Amino acid sequence: MYRIGIIGDRESVLSFKAVGFDVADTVDSEQAHIAFADFVSKNYAIIFVTEKIAQLISAKIEEHKDNPYPAVIVIPDNRGSNGMGMNAIKKSVERAVGADILFNTDQ
Repeated sequence: MYRIGIIGDRESVLSFKAVGFDVADTVDSEQAHIAFADFVSKNYAIIFVTEKIAQLISAKIEEHKDNPYPAVIVIPDNRGSNGMGMNAIKKSVERAVGADILFNTDQ
């Protein structure tokens, strides 16, 4: 069975435990790197990472962007979005399709 994990600050990720996600409550770069490496080594299928934490471990996330597993998905934290997650989705779609089909306003 595939596992799903989430990495972020306590307030943003704690509620995900209720739906069965494995939660890594992190506040700094060192904790985030350890949690991410742990999830990767345990073959998680999906790792959600809050935008603030994703900025701290962006190089590690970048290393896994072309791998089918784990799928790393950047999400807003409980304070809202800074646009990082949506930009990551946009880049992935452009890479896969070859064009900006999500935000192209020329049509």
